[in-house]
Order: sequence, then structure tokens, then C-alpha cells
Amino acid sequence: MRTEWARRISLQNLRPLASLLSEDLAIDLGTVNTRVYARGRGIVVNEPSAVAVDESTGEVQAVGKEAKEMLGRTPAKIRVIKPLRDGVIADFKVTEKMLSYFIQKAHQRRALVHPRIVISIPSEVTQVEKRAVTDSAYRAKAAEVHLVEQAMMAAIGTGMPVTKPGGNMVVDIGGGTTDVAVISLCGIVYARSLRTAGNHMDEAIMNYLRRKYNLLIGERTAEQIKIQLGSAYALDKPLTMEIRGRSLLEGVPKSTTIDDSEIREALSECVSSVVGAIRVALERTPPELSADICDRGIVLAGGGALLRNLDKRIREETGLPVCIADDPLCCVVLGTAKLLNDFRLLRRVTVD
Repeated sequence: MRTEWARRISLQNLRPLASLLSEDLAIDLGTVNTRVYARGRGIVVNEPSAVAVDESTGEVQAVGKEAKEMLGRTPAKIRVIKPLRDGVIADFKVTEKMLSYFIQKAHQRRALVHPRIVISIPSEVTQVEKRAVTDSAYRAKAAEVHLVEQAMMAAIGTGMPVTKPGGNMVVDIGGGTTDVAVISLCGIVYARSLRTAGNHMDEAIMNYLRRKYNLLIGERTAEQIKIQLGSAYALDKPLTMEIRGRSLLEGVPKSTTIDDSEIREALSECVSSVVGAIRVALERTPPELSADICDRGIVLAGGGALLRNLDKRIREETGLPVCIADDPLCCVVLGTAKLLNDFRLLRRVTVD
């Protein structure tokens, strides 16, 4: 009897310590950026999904912002790796190291932490891809791992009434994938994950400048051009930008000036793919939910939602009201974070 009483006292004393060592985390594991939310402290990590590795020794040289700054500027033996491609894990070992680094950083370098983790993933991922994410999190010392769909998390993060009967359409345009979903009663009625998103827009800009100007630029320059000049619909005031790269004909540094209409032309195929996916989703939505979407409109989330006049283009193509989330870059991780305090909802939306 005394032994059982002592055991209970011991467990009660350990619970605060266990809680301290297993702080729950919500992770938006993105192709371009990874964001980590710690319960009670908010977003504690918001860094690029990149790892610099010394290929001669296999040691990690830098992770996150430091690794991205090395992109295109490293010696031959150091390679900057983006371990996620099109929203899924392309390099298992590097993803594990990256997750371990971010988890420890979220817990302020405490080595003994074993948190419960909720991770958002794109729609339509395979069982093998789900297992890769789960295994990476467990190898990074997670105690429990729950997977949820990014589109659902984006809808929750934007404040849409997903628990009620009624159609809610969200379009989450990330770095590797664009998720289009119609949600009702905590379930996804229709979902499609399109492998066309921010990274593909950068590649389209690089290819366009290579074809038209014989100018070779890097990923970082292409991203800057997209941010400064990119648009999905004609702008009220034209924009121009001087860009620098390497001439493919002469092999020497070269600069030229481009305008927003050229970049809009470069991005036209990517934008058309996103708009086409939205139209298909609307065609396949049940009539009753379509009526709800007519009233509530379409919500855009993710970094791609910040492309100038994208909402105007979708509004003109569909005839529906379109709005951009208040915090499009963080709404997925904020939606995931809400599940840390509502495990009943987490059980309803967890991916099997």
C-alpha cells in the first residue's frame, strides 16, 4: 500500500517536469520556409527550409537563414540542400537534421525535450510520403506526431467556420504546392494539391530571362524579381527593375532592365494553372456548398497569395468574391497551433 502511494506521489511530482520537457509544437513544414509554434509562446521559428552540408565529412554547417545566405556562394565541398521538394520530403536524412535543429531551437536548446508535434502536410500525399514525415519527426525526438492537411489548417488559421455545415473554399499557395480545398463540418469535401507554386514561378522567371535575354540568374534573384515585379493582372502603375546576371553568349556579368509586363508574361502559365484548379474545384463542389461559397467567397493563403492582383484575376475568372487572409504567410502554422489547445478537433482532422 505504501509502495503504491509513493508511486503516485512520485508521478505527481514528475508531471510538471514532464510538461516542461515535452512542450507541444505546431510545425508548418514548408518547401521554402518552416515555421514552428510553441504553445504559450507563439511562433518561435520562422526560417528557410535549407541546410548547408559539408559533403566531405557529412557535417551540417548551417541551417535555416544562415544556410540560405550561403546559396550560390559556397565552395565545392559545401552544398546547400533544400530537403523538401513540391511539399514532400526529398532528402530524408537532411530533413531529420533540420527538424532536430528547429525543435531544439524552439525549446531554447534543451536537449531532453520530447514534444508532441502537429505537422501540416499537403493534400494528396502518398502513404510513403506521410511515413517519411512521421519518421523524420520521431527521429528528431518527438514523443507523439499528428499529421494534418495544410488546406484545413489554412482555413482554421484564417478563422473560417470549418466546424459548421457550410461550404468554405481556401486556396493555399505555398512554395512547393498549391492546395485548393472545399471544407465543411471539419471534413474536406474536395481537395486537390497542385505541384505549381512559388518555386515554379521562380523557375519560370529564370527560364524566361534565359530565353529572351540570354541572361542566367540565380534562384534568389528570381525570387526578388517575383516579389518586386510579379503580378497576375495588369498594374495601375508600371514597374521596372534593373537585374544583373551572367550573359550566356559572352560569359561575362551583364545587367538589363525589365518591366512588370514581361514578368507577368513569364508567370502566365503558373497563374493559369492555379486559376484552372480553382475552376475545377468549383465545378466539382456539390450545389448546396456552391451556394455557400457564392456568399462567403474564396480565401487566399500562403506566400503566393501576395502576388499582386492575383485576387483580382481570380475574381474576374470566377465571378466570386475573393479575399486574402490577414496573415497569409503564417495562417497555416497558426491554424495548426489552434489544435494544440483543442485535441477533440485534432482527432477529427488528423490524417490517417
